[in-house]
Parts: sequence; structure tokens; C-alpha cells
Amino acid sequence: MPRTVTAGIDGSRESLAAVEWAAGEAVRRRLPLRLLHVRDASPGIRASFTGAEKSPWPDGGPQLTVEALRARHPRLEVATDDVLGRPAEVLCAAAKDQALLVLGSRGLGRLAGFLLGSVSLSVTARSSAPIVLVRAEDTSCAREWLPSGDVVVGLDTSQPCDAVLEFAFAYAERHGVSLRALHSWQLPPAYIGDPTGAMLSVQIDVASVTSEILTEALAPWREKFPAVAVTERSRPGHPAHDLVEASHGAGLLVVGRRESRAVGGAHIGPVAHAVLHHSMTAVAVVPHA
Repeated sequence: MPRTVTAGIDGSRESLAAVEWAAGEAVRRRLPLRLLHVRDASPGIRASFTGAEKSPWPDGGPQLTVEALRARHPRLEVATDDVLGRPAEVLCAAAKDQALLVLGSRGLGRLAGFLLGSVSLSVTARSSAPIVLVRAEDTSCAREWLPSGDVVVGLDTSQPCDAVLEFAFAYAERHGVSLRALHSWQLPPAYIGDPTGAMLSVQIDVASVTSEILTEALAPWREKFPAVAVTERSRPGHPAHDLVEASHGAGLLVVGRRESRAVGGAHIGPVAHAVLHHSMTAVAVVPHA
């Protein structure tokens, strides 16, 4: 199957916002857009991707959505699929070898962030493709989605981050926005609360080393994407808190998720999980080895 940008659609306002976001991204990537509606095959269960109540579609609802998209994006190739199955399984299978999967998420207000449905959480933890969670507040379903704000990417320099950086830099270049790279670190437990000068000395040393590592990690991507203006920050702090704070006014927040082969199944990770629930903007979760 050709690579596409795929948007999960379930009739909710949130999923329609995801469709609009996905359409804008598909146009910029010059890729087809696939709208995927999954009818839950589980007896007596109606699952929403977003955690919100689904709004019943009028007759021809999906087709009306497609017609509206084509009117706004005449060159965009749009396909629709209506599939019977378990939503999380179908969406993960659909995302395999695809460019991007986009889902909607209900916003809880400016201070509370996202509310994710169980389907969204499961798909985010298992998807082999990058996944973007979009709130209805992030876009208007009645107009073309336009980017506002820069891209914020959170990095754990102790893990491979090429896939995360490539996604963030490429997005920033396509949308003509700047990029902020953030790395938060904490002192070794033995030095926390140390009233002596040893803690300050260790903090200075750690700050210098982590700053150098961040600069080295960014160097090849600055060279590959010279048009992207980049700022970097490495400082003591908690990654989840610092990323949520940085999401205010940003256009997209990008984090990584290590692909787990553990017996207990796939996991999102504590930082990505916290960011997904509290970010003030759309969040991209990029799987990496």
C-alpha cells in the first residue's frame, strides 16, 4: 500500500479536527490522505478514539467530510475506509509502514490539557508509525489548518533520538517555523539535598556535559535542515513538567517512545504519558528502537 497520512474518524468533533490537521499535513507532504472509520466488532461496546461521546453522523456524513476537504484542497487525494474490527488493532495495522497516523483527543481546558480515550492510549503505545494527537481546540473544522508557534522537541540524550529529531526538523522545515530542542536532567540521587559545595560542582560539570551532548546530537540535523532556526536548552528539571510548560504557545510538541518488546506489552513511558495528558498543543509521539 502506498504511504499515506491516515486519520482515524469516529464522528466526534475531535476526530473531525484530527482530519483537518491531517489534511493540512498531507498537502505539505504531498501524500494521499486516508480517512479510517472503525466500527467496533466487540459485542455491546462502542469505543471512541477520543474519550468523547460520538456524535451521530447524518446520512452521507463521511462523504460530506471528503467533499469539504476536496473543496479546500483540490489537489489532495482522499480515500475513505469503513472497517469492522477492534479499533486499536485496526488502527495499529493501518499505521504499519505509513507516514503518519492522526487521532483526535478531547481537550479539558487551558490548564488541564488532553483527555485520551483507551483506544488512543493503546494505539499510541503500539503504533509503528509516528502518531499525532490533536485537540478540537487546536483547529477549526471549518477552515484549513494553519500552523502557529514553533516546534518543541524533547530529547533524552541517553537514548537514540535520530527518528525523533528527523520528524521534528522535517516538520519545522515544511511549515517554515523554528525549533526548540529541550533536554532536562537531574542530579544523581547521592547529591540531592547536599548542603556542601560538592553539589554545586557536580551540577556545573553535569550541565556542561549534557549541553555538549545535546549540541552534538543536533549538529547533523542542523546541517541537513539549514533553513530551520534552532534553539537548544539543557537544564536541571523534570522532563515532563518542562515539556508541558514549553507547550504553551507551541505549534507542535514532539516526543519519542521506545518500541518495547517486553512480555508485559507496549508502554508509552512516563514522560510521554504525562505530556499526552497535559500538553497545551498537538503532540507527536515518534517510535524509535
